[in-house]
Amino acid sequence: MASDDIWILGINMTKFGKHADKDTVDLASRAAMAALADGGVTMRDMGVLAAGCLMGSGGIAQQIQKQIGQTGIPAYNVANACATGATALRVAIMSIKAGECDMGLAVGVEKLSGVGLLAGGSRKDDGKTWTRQGRYGAVAGVDGRIGTDTMPGVFAQVGMEYAHKYGGVDFDTFAKISEKNHAHSTLNPLAAYSKRFTLDEIKNDMMISYPNTRPMCSANCDGGAAAVVVSDAKLKTLSLGQQRRAVKVSASILTSDPWQEACQVLPDVNTLTRRAAEQAYAQAGVGPEDLDLVELHDCFATAELVHYDNLMLCKPGEAGAFFDSGATWRDGTTPVNVSGGLQSKGHPIAATGIANIWEVCHHLRGEAGDRQIEGAKVGLAHVIGLGSACGIHILEKSAA
Repeated sequence: MASDDIWILGINMTKFGKHADKDTVDLASRAAMAALADGGVTMRDMGVLAAGCLMGSGGIAQQIQKQIGQTGIPAYNVANACATGATALRVAIMSIKAGECDMGLAVGVEKLSGVGLLAGGSRKDDGKTWTRQGRYGAVAGVDGRIGTDTMPGVFAQVGMEYAHKYGGVDFDTFAKISEKNHAHSTLNPLAAYSKRFTLDEIKNDMMISYPNTRPMCSANCDGGAAAVVVSDAKLKTLSLGQQRRAVKVSASILTSDPWQEACQVLPDVNTLTRRAAEQAYAQAGVGPEDLDLVELHDCFATAELVHYDNLMLCKPGEAGAFFDSGATWRDGTTPVNVSGGLQSKGHPIAATGIANIWEVCHHLRGEAGDRQIEGAKVGLAHVIGLGSACGIHILEKSAA
């Protein structure tokens, strides 16, 4: 029987950072077992497993099963850019909604410490002339010559485009966003980096792609995250303690790029996020004014700024003024990235989508410790991956 209401019963994540003594299966298994324990259930209770490891060789779901329990359930291997973890969660949610099972496990894991910049198209010829070659020859072949397909360059362009279009945004604005996130990180023991930076330290650090200096970029690292989801009917059969800690998934949305001529050259991170936000608010029956906190995909400081607008946290074109008002600090009206964001918490790609949800869940449960947003009842988690994919989940505190 299909279920309409879905709940996060258990959720957990490893500390993000360098884990030289652990591989992807170790990290994934640790996160998965911790999520099961957090929900008070076991692998035998799961009816589906969806797992993602974007940079792996495939088959991560089956490898996890060998470590935590092979019970014959469907195992899905998920890859969807930086939205891989959020997509794995949606696979489990959709299986429950379809009535195929009443409980499922989603896992995201990555080993990324020391990999350097994550680039797009490859260059095979450094000669002075260029010949169109292959499916992406018209674009990727000129990477680094007339544009870029690397993440720092793409998101630098996205931020500068917003600044030129609307004004009221400059280098200092982007640096101050990073200053906020690094300040928030000092309260998060699971962040890869828990260090506060002064504004001058951020501005004067190594320039990666203007206006993003090194502290304004997400940190490649190792980590895993996992979540257990359950149907409403099944939740009602569990203990009152489990019901009280369960977090309602009021909206689960995934979008990709609509066709646009310009998108064939530079991905439009704005349109697919805005479309996902519109659908998520409609599905959840809430608006941006109802959000008590937001964990958004700040792969770069420039990305965080444009997503204030895309998620409709402010009026169109007023992202700079919205940030300057202090709204996005943890003591502001709309706290954003109180975890420290990807710039501090780290960005093990496939784990990020679930880790963002982990942060929101802990505030809704009242379990976020020193960084707790008091009275939090509704939160939003957002991820975006180029290619492109955008996942948004709106979560609500249990009324039990």
